[in-house]
Amino acid sequence: MFIAHMGGPFWAKKDAAAWSIPKGEYVDGEDELIAAAREFEEEIGVAAPPLDYVGLGEFRQSSGKVVVVFAAESTLEVEVVVSNTFPLEWPPRSGRIQQYPEVDDARWLTVDDAREKLVKGQRQILDALIQRHSD
Repeated sequence: MFIAHMGGPFWAKKDAAAWSIPKGEYVDGEDELIAAAREFEEEIGVAAPPLDYVGLGEFRQSSGKVVVVFAAESTLEVEVVVSNTFPLEWPPRSGRIQQYPEVDDARWLTVDDAREKLVKGQRQILDALIQRHSD
C-alpha cells in the first residue's frame, strides 16, 4: 500500500499512527477520481499514474471527515516527495507563521506495516483493500 507521512512539527518525530493515504478535499459535484488524482499530485509531487482505479468506498475519519478511496495496482516509484505546504504558527503562540509540507515522505509498505503506521481512522481502508483483492 502506498502511504504518506504527514508533514509539520506535530508529526515530525512520530512514525506509528502518523501516516495517511494521500487525500484531500473536493467540491460537491466534482468527479471524485479526478479530485483524488489532483490531490495525489499536490501531496506527492508526481502525477497519479493513469491506471484502472476501483472504488473502495467512503470512510469516516476520526475527525468526522468522510474520504472516498480509490485503489489500483501499480509499480510507481517516487524518488523525492515534493508536497504542497500549509501555514502554521510555530512555535505555538510565537506569532511566527511558517510553511510546512503536507507530506514529508511517502512509500510502499506491506499491509501489516501500513496497519501499524496509518492513523487509526484509516486502518479500515486496509480491510476494504484486502476484501477487494480477495474478491
